This record gives sequence, structure tokens and C-alpha cells, in this order.
Amino acid sequence: MERVISAQGLLSLPPKPQACSFHPIRHCFPSAATSPARFISPALRAQRPKSAPHVFSSGEGTPLVPGTRASGKPQRLFLYPGLWGNQRKAPVFSAGAAVPAGGAGFVEGEERKPKFLGVELTTLKKIIPLGIMFFCILFNYTILRDTKDVLVVTAKGSSAEIIPFLKTWVNLPMAVGFMLLYTKLSNVLSKEALFYTVIMPFIAFFGAFGFVLYPLRDAIHPTALADKLLAALGPSFLGPVAILRIWSFCLFYVMAELWGSVVISVLFWGFANQITTVEEAKEFYPLFGLGANVALIFSGCTVKYFSNLRQNLGPGVDGWAVSLKGMMSIVVLLGLVICAIYWGANQFVVNDPSLPRLDRKKKEKPKLGLNESLKVLLSSRYVRDLATLVVAYGISINLVEVTWKSKLKAQFPSPNEYSSFMGDFSTATGIATFTMMLLGRVILRKFGWGVAAMITPTVLLLTGVGFFSLILFGEPLTPLLGSLGMTPLLAAVYVGALQNIFSKSAKYSLFDPCKEMAYIPLEEEMKVKGKAAIDVVCNPLGKSGGALIQQFMILTFGSLANSTPYLGGILLVIVLAWLGAARSLDSQFSPLAKQELEKEKMLKEKSKEHSIKAIEEDANELVIEEVRPKENGSIHEPVAGENSSNGSPLKQNSAPESESSSQAPTSTS
Repeated sequence: MERVISAQGLLSLPPKPQACSFHPIRHCFPSAATSPARFISPALRAQRPKSAPHVFSSGEGTPLVPGTRASGKPQRLFLYPGLWGNQRKAPVFSAGAAVPAGGAGFVEGEERKPKFLGVELTTLKKIIPLGIMFFCILFNYTILRDTKDVLVVTAKGSSAEIIPFLKTWVNLPMAVGFMLLYTKLSNVLSKEALFYTVIMPFIAFFGAFGFVLYPLRDAIHPTALADKLLAALGPSFLGPVAILRIWSFCLFYVMAELWGSVVISVLFWGFANQITTVEEAKEFYPLFGLGANVALIFSGCTVKYFSNLRQNLGPGVDGWAVSLKGMMSIVVLLGLVICAIYWGANQFVVNDPSLPRLDRKKKEKPKLGLNESLKVLLSSRYVRDLATLVVAYGISINLVEVTWKSKLKAQFPSPNEYSSFMGDFSTATGIATFTMMLLGRVILRKFGWGVAAMITPTVLLLTGVGFFSLILFGEPLTPLLGSLGMTPLLAAVYVGALQNIFSKSAKYSLFDPCKEMAYIPLEEEMKVKGKAAIDVVCNPLGKSGGALIQQFMILTFGSLANSTPYLGGILLVIVLAWLGAARSLDSQFSPLAKQELEKEKMLKEKSKEHSIKAIEEDANELVIEEVRPKENGSIHEPVAGENSSNGSPLKQNSAPESESSSQAPTSTS
């Protein structure tokens, strides 16, 4: 027998098919010979069983090769029902990727999504707005972070000693109160309304501070009352009294801190997780981290530019007020850009049904109380070591940072000079972190978890020893430092800056990944409970521990300068405990990690075996037997395969009728 499909169109039959001595399809369906071939209609496809293959159809919904069992209806007959007693599957033909130049030919179900630089445009429609939004948020955060330190440290009647008291007694209660209010609002407002309700007060406050509160600082600050309290309580209470003295600056400090924890962690990542799929998150979320450091670099340069504006101002002009207005204007402008991007994303992304999204069910974390959390920490050495890492980092970085900022004020007492240095510091931190994030994967892959986990405490120990040594033993080094053009104070400022830069870059690129990796080998119950216990006990202890130690030292010895030797000793003990915990955790993590790798290899091998078996079964089913006459003149039945991936028909070249009896049909895919 012979089957002829024209090569003029990929999915079209010839207008005048050649005559055959016997044509089963024409006998079954006379109209099929002259009707254009196409796929089965959606209506028939819905009626067809899942196991039935895709077939040709002719006319308006009439199948050339029906895919259902014979039931008296032509649409449910198998191919050649009168030739063989048994009902058989029809042969399935798969089409190649080539499409005729004329454009004739369409493969149903095969929709090519447009791409740009290898990424689908539907994905870019979400990722690009999120990237711009994240850049603006981090740009603002760097400006606010540098400005808040300048305000509270360089203000009259204040110093770096205010920071520990501010973090403990103002920032922490405000953060807890905000989260309680946020929880209440989330129950009554929609997601869009909640976003605007949260972010707009931030934008309004920063604009009002630069143009209203700061110019009126002398009128609204209770300076006389603060002087009376300080005289009555003594110089040891300089920090707590300063909170009252410069309350508007302290409010700015708290709002800047909340911008980082609320707008970044709650608003942005909540929105990003809402509109992206898991696969998109795996591919693009790491790029957001790199983009954050790019924002850090540019915002540091911006801070330095506005801080140096006073050099071009006339005498008697408050250069810091001018700089502050310029920086707050940028913060307000970018805040409005963030709102505009969020509005556009909701209009054209969230409400666009063509874009893929994954409805994630939020995992319910166990809410452990303090006593339960302590029991979990005491029950496992592994979790205790992991908790030690978290607490040690929080305490040690605070001990060095506050002491360094006190020396920074002594070196740069002017707000503009202080702010200019902080701009350079932010730029250097962004560059170092960007570089370390690129090297972090190489270090983890080449040297392992243990080395990567010990880099952060080692860097902090070496730079911390150098910093405190310059403070305590700077006098003997004065001649040597003078030959280098530096004083002991300036050298301590630079070494402290290097300590903060390298510690933070190592933390972002190595410490955080190592900490999260350490949870992976744990059993599911201990993994969940251990993380919850660390969140309840260790994170607050790490953040507030350094501040509490400094408060005790300041109230005991009168100032940070007098307590510096003791802070240095405490730092040494904490970092040594950190290194010991990292070494102990490595000895436990490495065997567990090897077991996890072996399990993954076994699972991969099993999945490969299953996939190979499935491929072999599919290949056997897709084989089309060659049609050749038997000795008694009858015809072998074509063995049909399962449906191909795209359900497209076979493209065949027409052959002369004289060769049809000896030439088998060929298929290309």
C-alpha cells in the first residue's frame, strides 16, 4: 500500500492524491481524501482518553485517524478496522522543526515564547522591575545608614556612646511595636494598600526631616533640660541623656534602621516572592545580591558628593544642612519611584494571567517559647555550635564598630567630613563585598565548609587586634606612623574601617552561606526547631549583646575610652570561642554532608535508571514497523506508537507509484 503526503506544506495533503488499488482511509472516510489535514479539534481531544494518541483530522473535526475505540461512530474507529480482527493503535508521525518558507504549517501546542538574551520576555517583565526596585531601596538605605551615624555621633552633647543605649532602649522597642502594628494592618488591608500604608510614612518623614525638623532643631530639642539631667546624673550617663537631647536625630536613626528591616525584608521580598516562581528565584535572586553591592557603591559616591558641597558655599552657610536637603530629596524621589514601580508591577504583572506564578503555601514554623528554645539548644551540640557562631558575630561586630565610630568622630568632628568619610567607606564596602561574593563560591568549592566558616572570625580577629593595639599602644608607634604621614588616631580609624569592610564582606559572602548550609544535613525536626530556637534566643542576643556589654562598661568606667582595654579582651575571648565552635561544627558537618551527597548520588542514579527505562519503553512504542507484503499477499499491520511530545504529524516526500510497493515510508523528527 502507499501513503502519500505532499512536501509543499508541512501539514497539508496534496490536492489530487494519487490513486491506489486500495486506500483504507478513503474507504472509511471518503471526505478525508480531499480535506486538508490538521490536528484533532479541542472538543474531540477533550472526549478522547488520555492514553489515546494525537492523530490527524480532516474537515471540521473529522479525524483521519481516530484515536478512540470503535463504537459504531466513524470518529471512534481505529485505522483499518475491516482488515484485522484486533483493534490497533494508529501510527503516529512526528514533525521536524523546519517550517516551510511560505509559513504554511502550524504545530498545535508548540508555542514559542519570545526571548531576549536567552531569558523569556515574560520573566524579564517581572525581574527588571524588581531589580530596579531593589536598587532604589538599597540606594536609599546606604544614604540613610551613613546619615544616621553622622547625626547622632557628631551632634553637640552626644558621641558614639549613645549608640548602644539607642539600639537597646529605643530601636528594639520601636521595631517590636512596628511589627505588632504591621500584623494588625495586614489583617484589614489588601496587599497593595498595606504596601503604600507602610512605605509612605517613611518617605514623608525623611522629606520632613531634611526640610523641617533639622532646620528647627534648636527650637525643638530640650537642650537646657538635658544639661540639668547630665549635671545631676554625672558624665557616665552621657549616652542616655543624649537620647533626650537630640530626640529628632534619634528618631531619624530609628526610622533609618527600620527602613532596612521593614522595606527590604518585609515589603520587597514579600512582593518578590509573590510574583516569581521558584525557578526564577533560584536564577535571579543571587543577582539581586550583586545588585545590592552595586547600589552600595553608587550611593557611597553620592554621599561623598553632597558632603563636599560645602566647599563651594559662601561663609555662614550651614553646609551640612544643604547636604542633608540634597540627600533627603534623593531619598524621597527614589521612594516615589519605588511606589510607581510597585503600582506598575501590580497593574501589568500581578494581574496578567499570561505570566507564570507559583502559589506558595507558607510553611508553618513552630513557635517555640524561651524555655523550649533553650531546651533545643542544650539538647544538641551541633545546634549549640551553630548558635555560638550567630551570637559571636553579633557581639564582636558591635564591640568594634561602636569603638571605631568614637575614634572616627575624634578624627572628623565636622558632620560633612564625617559624612564624606562614610561615603568612601560605603563605596569600599560595596566593592569588597562584590568581589568576595564572586570568590565565595570558589573558596567553598576548593577549600570546603570549614575553611570558609573560619575566614570571617579570622579576619575579624586580626583586624580587631590591630585596631585595639593602635588605640592602646599608639604612643610608641607615633614616630613610625609619622613617617607614613599618619597619627595613631588616623591609623586607628583606617584600621577600624578595614576591619568593618572586610568583616561585613566576609559575613555576606561566606558567613551567611555557611550558616544556612549547616542546617541542611540536620533531621527535619531538628532543622526546623533548631532554626526557630536560634531565631528566638541567639539573634536578639547577638544584636543586643554587644550593646549591653558596652553599656555596662560605659556606666562602670565612665566612657568608651576608659573601657577600651576590657572591650579588647572581651573581643579576643569571643572570637576564640567563635573559632572553636566553627572547628567543632566542621567536624560534625563534614560527615553529615558526605552522607547527604551519597544519598543524592543514589537518588540521581535511581532517577537515571527510571528515565532510561522510560526512554526505552517510549522508543519501543514509537517504532513504526515497515509495511511490506506477506507471502500470502496480505499486509502487515503498522504498529502505532504513543503520542509524540508535540503531537505533530510526519513530513514525508512524495514517491512515485511504481516504487510504492518496494519502498518503505521514512520519518524525520
